[in-house]
Amino acid sequence: MATTHLLYLHGFRSSPQSAKAQAMAKRVQARHPSVIWWCPQLPASPAQSMALLLQGTASWPRRQMAVMGSSLGGFYAAWLSAHWGVPAVLINPAVHPSRDLARYIGEHPVWQDPAQSIFFEAAYVQELIELESQPLPTRPATLALIAKGDEVLDWREMLARHQAGQVHLIEGSDHALSDFDEHLPKILDFLELA
Repeated sequence: MATTHLLYLHGFRSSPQSAKAQAMAKRVQARHPSVIWWCPQLPASPAQSMALLLQGTASWPRRQMAVMGSSLGGFYAAWLSAHWGVPAVLINPAVHPSRDLARYIGEHPVWQDPAQSIFFEAAYVQELIELESQPLPTRPATLALIAKGDEVLDWREMLARHQAGQVHLIEGSDHALSDFDEHLPKILDFLELA
């Protein structure tokens, strides 16, 4: 069944203005104009992010939706995919965000607009621990794009976590997946957009 609804989740300190989110939005709009596209600005709080996503997709048909996410958004996408049983594209997905983000407590500028900032509270680490500790009920179809050149996350951890699904291991590249456009055909094949 074709995908009619696509949810895109940006990473930590990122936004819907990220290069990948913008490239994907343009491609969906140009080639699949009937697909419902949603890329919300996620709150710094993981619990608030999940509440927003659950509310915003409550009326979406689970059998015709997919989710994709990058970095922390990739962790959220994998979590939602397992709980909803929907396909997911994971771009350099965070594996242990509670561990990795514990050192980022405080205020940080947003990558795409340094005039904006987010405040990451210590309580948010606990919220991530709660998400990480929940058993994943299903093993849905996933496509993980993992760059060996990722300077932020360890590609070996990502591979170990997501090897049960499809994996596209990329030599070089970087955490932002700057060569994202090169991987779009593989992503679009996987998503089977309407």
